[in-house]
Amino acid sequence: MNVSNLPTEITPLRDWIRQEKQKISETYDFTSRPNTRLAAQSKLVDQLLQTLWARQSMPEASLLIAVGGYGRGQLYPFSDIDLLILVAEDASEEDNQKVEAFIHLLWDIGLEVGHSVRTLKECIQESETDITVQTSMSEARLLVGDEQTFHTFLDQQKAVFDPKLFFEAKLLEQQQRHAKYFGVSNNLEPNIKESPGGLRDLHVLTWVAHACGFGNDWDDLSKRGFISSLEVRLLKRAERVLQAIRIALHETANRREDRLIYDLQGTLAKRFSLEDHPRKRASEQLMQAYYRAARTIRQLNQMLVQRLKSEIFTPNSVESIAINERFAMSEGHLTLRDPALFDHTPNAILEAFYLFQTNPQLEGWSSELLRALWHARSKINNSFRNNEYNKQLFIKILSAPRGQTTVFRQMNQLGLLGKYIPAFGRIVGQMQHDLFHVYTVDEHILMVVRNLRRFAIADFNHEYPFCSRLMLDFEQPELLYLAGLFHDIAKGRGGDHSQLGKVDAYRFAKQHGFDEEGCELVSWLVENHLTMSQIAQKQDTTDPEVIDSFAKLVGTERCLTALYLLTVADIRGTSPKVWNGWKGKLLEDLYQSTRRRLGSTETATNYVEERQEEALKLIRLYAIDDEKPKQLWSQLNTVYFLRHDEQEIAWHARMLFFRTETPTPVVKVRLDNSGEGLQVLIYMPDQQDLFARICAQFEKSRFNIVNAKIFTTKHGYALDTFRVLPPADTAEHYRDLISLLEYDLTKTLTEETPVKPPSAGRLSRALRHFPISPQVHIRPDDRGNYYVMSIIAGDRPGLLSRVAALLVSYKISVFSARIATLGERVEDTFLIAGPALSDPKTMITLEGDLLEILRG
Repeated sequence: MNVSNLPTEITPLRDWIRQEKQKISETYDFTSRPNTRLAAQSKLVDQLLQTLWARQSMPEASLLIAVGGYGRGQLYPFSDIDLLILVAEDASEEDNQKVEAFIHLLWDIGLEVGHSVRTLKECIQESETDITVQTSMSEARLLVGDEQTFHTFLDQQKAVFDPKLFFEAKLLEQQQRHAKYFGVSNNLEPNIKESPGGLRDLHVLTWVAHACGFGNDWDDLSKRGFISSLEVRLLKRAERVLQAIRIALHETANRREDRLIYDLQGTLAKRFSLEDHPRKRASEQLMQAYYRAARTIRQLNQMLVQRLKSEIFTPNSVESIAINERFAMSEGHLTLRDPALFDHTPNAILEAFYLFQTNPQLEGWSSELLRALWHARSKINNSFRNNEYNKQLFIKILSAPRGQTTVFRQMNQLGLLGKYIPAFGRIVGQMQHDLFHVYTVDEHILMVVRNLRRFAIADFNHEYPFCSRLMLDFEQPELLYLAGLFHDIAKGRGGDHSQLGKVDAYRFAKQHGFDEEGCELVSWLVENHLTMSQIAQKQDTTDPEVIDSFAKLVGTERCLTALYLLTVADIRGTSPKVWNGWKGKLLEDLYQSTRRRLGSTETATNYVEERQEEALKLIRLYAIDDEKPKQLWSQLNTVYFLRHDEQEIAWHARMLFFRTETPTPVVKVRLDNSGEGLQVLIYMPDQQDLFARICAQFEKSRFNIVNAKIFTTKHGYALDTFRVLPPADTAEHYRDLISLLEYDLTKTLTEETPVKPPSAGRLSRALRHFPISPQVHIRPDDRGNYYVMSIIAGDRPGLLSRVAALLVSYKISVFSARIATLGERVEDTFLIAGPALSDPKTMITLEGDLLEILRG
């Protein structure tokens, strides 16, 4: 680059900078030499700033200093150029104006500058009170100015520096940052800089090491014994992967972009010359490379943080306390008595984790032990896995009273879990493009095990009291943890992962000494881990035949309880946003109904009588005579009482017994019994397009329908019940929502004109890049009275009301609707009837029209 011919005018200067950046992009291969590329970019800006500084005749007493990432000499294509302009204490107004003009010039020519203008005294004051400023100053690099003044600046910075406070502050920042990203590195759209295992985790290490005088780079740390030469190579390789991806991210987005968002993953993969394969897309290959690099960084970060902490706080050796002949405790951490233990006794690998679980005084593992475990991965082979002592230790880990979540996550971070269970190793870092999982398969599995463990821990009984009570009475909970470990282990192999996974689960359980009953239970749970969720969310669980069928599948109350606990843990482990109180109630209702059926011989008639009696007990609390509700009940049939629970029946009776012949709509709203969302009752003379009009109004008000029970009385009235969730961003109190919803619905239903469905809206980013192929299935139910219509599609505003409006145009009536939204994926089930459904040609046309709507 030749800065001697640097243009003087703004526009030519902007063009020159753009051309020089392009030359750097073409000259340096970012995939193999990202550091060289970053250094070249940094050098370009150095020379540009130095030339402009000289041209502007800046004050001689002022210093131009590079700080932050630019100070490190690592400047990404669209990163901020962090500058500190150090000015004299007695700077004149003219000097200040020159500084201001210089900054304006940098912005005018298109440089993204992050700057501060301070005196030396102000720098020291800011550094004493702001850890971010102190961090930025630690990477200061002189660009222009007096070197003696710069060294004075550095010396005064060191004088106010406290290594212990600095380390604790950076460690707290890291913990908070990790928590922000769910504490895992495997979020499907990770931030390559800030997520756990991202570049920031490396920066924390270099900041602390440099500020404490331990060295300026990984080689320096290796020379001081903080890290081995092999670990340096692994760390540099992982760093190169992340640097290359970040460079490509900036250039692909043509802006500063540090998130590996769905929109860019496919394009980035092409830039790395990756191609789609039958079982793995190019974008998945790229992301798996990222996840593996991030895991290496996170693991080495953990080891080095502990090592640095020990050096800063306890530089002198601390006496350790022997636990047994192989392990000891030092400063609350499990450590080795013999550094070469795993070389001659690999069976001690699993013992290290079991000792952590069985010694509550242990807070974690020492950096020496973590390093030794990490390097001992190769010791876990077929011989190791077939060793009876190791098998027993693994089951002890699974069955221990504490620590499973911590142990399994640590084993995964170290690469040991995937070595011991090879099938698990194949799904490490594997993405899931079902649009409701936000974790990779391995991280999701560990989240499920964590959720199961929380059911068994007294401190978390307040979260899900019913699940905690069931887990307390469940014999051999380790069978549930094992099922959790294997439930998704066969994803990505092709075929049904539940069927493939059950074989792996049975074999593993058998090899590890579980009896036949335990092996069968684990295998059965893996095979059926999706069943309970599908029935609860897609079928009418008030229908005795649905309950009968499910009861036959589970067979025993023990299997039912195990499947219920695994299902709750599984749904909660997909994403923080997928679980809600409504789904919890659906599952609990299905569990309770099935449990009663497993020990009952009651008939439908008895069932109706029992529900009516339970409803009457509730109605009597309001001083209403027993005969009053029967005026309404005389217009209802058995289907109504089978489809609604006693609380709904009582509520309907209280609201309607004195107006069964009302000519005007009755709309009542209350808080749902699940504790989340609202329950809406609509009663009025039936209309052909009523369901469509109601759906359109809910969508217009941005309420999400999760369940609908559509019923027509003997005398032609619609008695419809909806469960809805308010908009996620609403700030209104439920009381206000209830009043507003009752008013809007009553107004809409009183008017004659139908409500138009809302506009289709824009597809989410996830759906644009990982579209869901819409599916429509219409089949007669088992009794031949109705048809069951199932639709699967990507979610978008107004979808339900447009489907309902289409059914109206075909003169098809809806009798119930089960709405399931899983992230971006909609899986809705309708019970419908109408003459058009008996005509094969009309059915084909209907399905085609539905598919067109679902495609948007």
